[in-house]
Amino acid sequence: MKRLLAILALFGTVSVAATQAMGQDKPPSEKPPPQAPAVATPSAAAPSAATAATAASTPAPAPNKGDVAWMLTCTALVLMMSVPALALFYGGMVRAKNMLSVLMQVLVTFSLATVLWCIYGYSLAFTEGNAFIGGFDRLFLSGVFDAAKGEFAMGATFSKATPIPEIVFVAFQATFAAITCCLVLGAFAERIKFSAVLIFVVLWLTFAYAPIAHMVWFWMGPDAYTDPKLVGELNSRAGLIWQWGALDFAGGTVVHINAGVAGLVGAYLVGKRIGYGREAMTPHNLPMTMIGASLLWVGWFGFNAGSALEAGNAAALAFLNTFLATACAVLAWTLGEWLVKGKPSMLGAASGVVAGLVAITPAAGNVGIPGAFVIGTAAGFVCLWAVNGLKKMLGVDDSLDVFGVHAVGGMLGALLTGIFNNQSLGGPGLVTDWVTGKVGSNPVWDQFLIQAQAAGLTIIWTAVVALVAFKVADLIVGLRPNEEVEREGLDINEHGEVAYHV
Repeated sequence: MKRLLAILALFGTVSVAATQAMGQDKPPSEKPPPQAPAVATPSAAAPSAATAATAASTPAPAPNKGDVAWMLTCTALVLMMSVPALALFYGGMVRAKNMLSVLMQVLVTFSLATVLWCIYGYSLAFTEGNAFIGGFDRLFLSGVFDAAKGEFAMGATFSKATPIPEIVFVAFQATFAAITCCLVLGAFAERIKFSAVLIFVVLWLTFAYAPIAHMVWFWMGPDAYTDPKLVGELNSRAGLIWQWGALDFAGGTVVHINAGVAGLVGAYLVGKRIGYGREAMTPHNLPMTMIGASLLWVGWFGFNAGSALEAGNAAALAFLNTFLATACAVLAWTLGEWLVKGKPSMLGAASGVVAGLVAITPAAGNVGIPGAFVIGTAAGFVCLWAVNGLKKMLGVDDSLDVFGVHAVGGMLGALLTGIFNNQSLGGPGLVTDWVTGKVGSNPVWDQFLIQAQAAGLTIIWTAVVALVAFKVADLIVGLRPNEEVEREGLDINEHGEVAYHV
């Protein structure tokens, strides 16, 4: 735990330094908002009183069928990323006696998170409340569909007068929340009670995922920005990290840093596997891991390109960046492993796939092609070091390298987004004025500090929530099974079945 606290203190220092640097600029409410994936509820994106009369006489824009079809497809792709992709990827890397426990944890966690999201998670993340958390306007998805009138509520995208049905955005974001909870599980695989997992997921999704999603992605929508006089007030109603101007296209902070740090906390608290460091704990089915990694790559196009919320240029850029950066990461990881260990491994190449996907996630639509080359290549080398050198330094049994790949890769991608978003480095820049739609670039160092501050807050927030959530689960049911159960395997003891009959 001392190592964990030291790491958190380090990133807390980064956050404070970034805050001090930003303090010399204009206050957050006066800064132009960034371009980051979010949607405003119809009430949040409503026009001002000055334009209400005009809006009342103008027919509301209808959603584009192409955008709707694209978002429904992307939602299904992200669902595939968890079930079966992540389940197979994780399952192949554990020992045979724990294969079904991993599949069960991923499947049920995904289902639990989806239900909680539709009950209250979406409302807490994507309705107006304060800078840290939303409200309960969409409790049980109230208001997204009026059965009596047959009317669907509309949500904003990133283009004015270009809505999508809010219910589509609900489903899309449900897959994000659910897979993020599933990612955490790999850090303490093979040694945690199933009941403890479920208790943790309920608490962590509620108090870590939903608030961070709100802070990073909630804003008032482009249609609300009708007058320069409204900008300061509208910005002040957005999430805190969005107000800072942080860029996170598809979840570098919300998904990967969030999950990776929570996984590290869990790995420390649950403790090391029995025999760790003394007994062989090799993956039992690498072909299955390869299949899972390949399906993750395919599904990730929905994850990243879908975060554009429209079937347009931003989606196309995010698609190619996801394709390219991942390929670069595979080559970098393979080369690095070849040089260091003398042989390139299949497990390493599959891990490179995930490292590249993670790192490009916050940058997908926020950088240009040069940025994709650099971010993907850097992710392969940096994450290779993280799962080997850094892991030993931390002295932690992170079973499936959730921290080394997701947290470290997410941090790398978030920071490099601040550099390669700049138009002088081939990036698309960001929207500096939502009233006119003007696009520009912040100074590289300024944007880098904003990115660091966002990462620092995410690290501290999720670490504290995860610590409390695991402690609560430990008090209620205990985190670990006894030694005999762990040695025999979780499959037969937790679920009464085995993966293979020889």
